[in-house]
Amino acid sequence: MTGEQSMRISAGERAARGLVDTVRALTRRRTLLSALGLLAILVFAAGYLSVGALQLDPWRSHYRVTVELTESGGLLPNQDVTLRGVRVGRVTSVRVHGETVLADAEIDGGVRIPASGTVRVSALSAAGEQYLDFVPTADGGPYLSDGSVVTADRTSTPVALSTVLGDFNGTLAQIDPAKLQAITRELGAGPDGPRKLQSIVDGGMFLVSTLDSVLPQTLSLLHNSTLVLTTMADVAPGLRATAANLAGTAGGIARMTGGFDTLVAQTPGLTATLDAIIADNSPTMVQLLGNLVTVSQMSYVHIPALQEFFFPQQRAGSALDAVNSAFHDGVVWALVSVYPRRACDYEVPRRAATVPDFPPPYVNAHCTDPDPTLLTRGARNAPRPPGDDTAYAAPGSDPLATADPTPAGPLSIPTPYGGSWAPSYVPPR
Repeated sequence: MTGEQSMRISAGERAARGLVDTVRALTRRRTLLSALGLLAILVFAAGYLSVGALQLDPWRSHYRVTVELTESGGLLPNQDVTLRGVRVGRVTSVRVHGETVLADAEIDGGVRIPASGTVRVSALSAAGEQYLDFVPTADGGPYLSDGSVVTADRTSTPVALSTVLGDFNGTLAQIDPAKLQAITRELGAGPDGPRKLQSIVDGGMFLVSTLDSVLPQTLSLLHNSTLVLTTMADVAPGLRATAANLAGTAGGIARMTGGFDTLVAQTPGLTATLDAIIADNSPTMVQLLGNLVTVSQMSYVHIPALQEFFFPQQRAGSALDAVNSAFHDGVVWALVSVYPRRACDYEVPRRAATVPDFPPPYVNAHCTDPDPTLLTRGARNAPRPPGDDTAYAAPGSDPLATADPTPAGPLSIPTPYGGSWAPSYVPPR
């Protein structure tokens, strides 16, 4: 045996001896070794559950988005957050804030979600398993970032199962058990019962498939029907009152049927009489219409006077009020002047007293009646020295001459007419 072979044998012996010694040492410490093995398995299993099942990645970045909901819709913490059905995060918390529900979503930092679109709470099945699904309407930015808030007007929640069952309970309550039992008896009465039932089911499936083909129009019809039915429910008390009033009106009309029959029976005779009257008076009808035209024209001219007579604007009280004031306490009250009085006439054009145009006065006007009892305190009867003849106008003077108008200066105050409309026509005496 050479020296090289001896060295190889000694090295193999040392390796075998070391392995045997290690096994013996581990055998003596097998309890500690078992504990270390169980600890390793526990760490591996926890890591697998965290990363594989719970999908926790401590080295992955996230950003938080708050979603406002009108109601939770069954959404709970630790449920999935998806982008068009693909998982991109999880719901960290669901809390009530005022009249809304706030759901905090933790989304993977590598996923960019467009800010446009809607967010809905969806369910995997009727039993629940809700998740938060982002459905953007565009693929480009802007994108949601850390701290973004999706308002409630862009979110929707599914109808709760309790609401569906409650509504279905109302539907079942409207079904008459006796009628349903009668249908069951009819279907089982003969050999054609299964075929009839199959026809009913096939018809229902055809109806559902037809509605599915026009799903947008069906949804629009349902939404519009909701609005119409809600409006009808709001005005239901008024409709009931209207129906009661119409019933009373119809009852009254029914009680007056005899009167209507009499009216219908007498109407032909009345119309025949009117035709005869018009036929008999047709020669003078033109003249009558002409006279009526004249009357209407004269009435139109005197409308201002009639308005002032019945509805005065320039004085208090109307002529009818004055006439009415004479009748009270069961007697007629009146003032009668039994003494004749003479009046003065100046023989100048009469002007409408209701037009405040401030005309200049006539300078040569005088009373044409020489009776000294008239105007006893007037200028004509004022004492004068002997030979003074200024009590009357000078011979040959213009009886219609007026005084000079008042001069207008920078300090003059304009006096435009600001009253109501008054007649400017004054009939001659």
